[in-house]
Amino acid sequence: MARYFFDTFDGERFVRDDVGLECETLEEAKSEGQRALPEMAREVLPDGNHRTFVVTVRDEVGTVVMRMSLSLVVEEGSVDEQPLS
Repeated sequence: MARYFFDTFDGERFVRDDVGLECETLEEAKSEGQRALPEMAREVLPDGNHRTFVVTVRDEVGTVVMRMSLSLVVEEGSVDEQPLS
């Protein structure tokens, strides 16, 4: 098993993961990062109409092996009925 570290940024605050999590594969680390993104969005309601949440995954030697993000966009007023693409 390899240890991966999941640094987070919520648009305002960067949190470096110094503990990490043991994962059997990089795919498992990817799943852990993907699970973290909506949790971050639930914890921090945006002050404005747009916020991007980021998880950066590092391996045991500190190399960034993956970065993923989730964007929250609020549209106000008369908005088009078409979904965002």
